Amino acid sequence: MLHYKRSDRLGDLIQREISDILHKQIKDPRIGFCTVMRVDVSDDLRHAKVRVSIMGSENQQERSLEGLKSAKNFIKKEIGNRIALKHIPELVFVLDHSVDYSLRIDKLIKEEHKKDKSRNPENDTEL
Repeated sequence: MLHYKRSDRLGDLIQREISDILHKQIKDPRIGFCTVMRVDVSDDLRHAKVRVSIMGSENQQERSLEGLKSAKNFIKKEIGNRIALKHIPELVFVLDHSVDYSLRIDKLIKEEHKKDKSRNPENDTEL
């Protein structure tokens, strides 16, 4: 039987709640299409690093991040209303580039596959 640390369980719960808050309650026009990828909570449960993926240009991502930072106290208050905790962790929003990285790797693999296919047409198997 798997047992997760309390900080990991709390991170999962905070992730779901922040996602819900962003989609249903935050109306800041600076915040574009934003996905909460992961929330890392410190072992003492005092700090939470909220990793977000934001669609758009670098400028749009920065504006969205500014909007999230300005909504931090509202989000923290909402989490306090939804989750019974003695202390609500201090939230820090950071950009998560893992989706961009995955897309770039996928594109490189497909390009190499096309090159290989053009060099060896008899090896015509799809990935």
